[in-house]
Amino acid sequence: MFTGIITDVGTVESVVPEGALKRVRVTCAYPAETIAIGASIATGGPCLTVTARGSANGRTWYDVDVGAETLERTTAGSWKVGTKLNLERALKIGDELGGHLVTGHIDGVASIVSVEPFDGMSRFVIAAPAALARFIAEKGSVALDGTSLTVNSVDGREFSVLLIPHTLAETTWGARRPGDTINLEVDLMARYAARLAEAK
Repeated sequence: MFTGIITDVGTVESVVPEGALKRVRVTCAYPAETIAIGASIATGGPCLTVTARGSANGRTWYDVDVGAETLERTTAGSWKVGTKLNLERALKIGDELGGHLVTGHIDGVASIVSVEPFDGMSRFVIAAPAALARFIAEKGSVALDGTSLTVNSVDGREFSVLLIPHTLAETTWGARRPGDTINLEVDLMARYAARLAEAK
């Protein structure tokens, strides 16, 4: 479980295909000794399991195996050497919940329609897949590339979010442009509320 508050930006160092999965090595600023084998790290949004870790040249690295389902349903299939990824370590009991409850289970891939910079901030208009649009509500929460954001407006499949200067500087969002694809996780409560409504 995560909060959607990004704590580092990692860089893909290598991508090695291994049958139906890809082994991805990510460098980051987390101290290597604090990352346990088997730990979960939200890497670009998806919750991935650490299979190896170490350090080299003053940087920590960790490996994750990205399975077929994740490759199909997220942007992970397009990751390559040099790709920047938002990172968040798993929530610990007693940690401050600064964003919203995020599972790291990506629902689909959305795309950036437009970016409107103003006063150091940027308003992004995002197009959600048609099947997920019903889960997105004005003033509700979404996780985009692992970042917890508040929905400002909704118009059909499109919705807008406003990013403040801090978020633009401390995550991958400052480099995002129209046409980019992003990992979308809808709000957990919205998903369950819709399922309960269907059951009636």
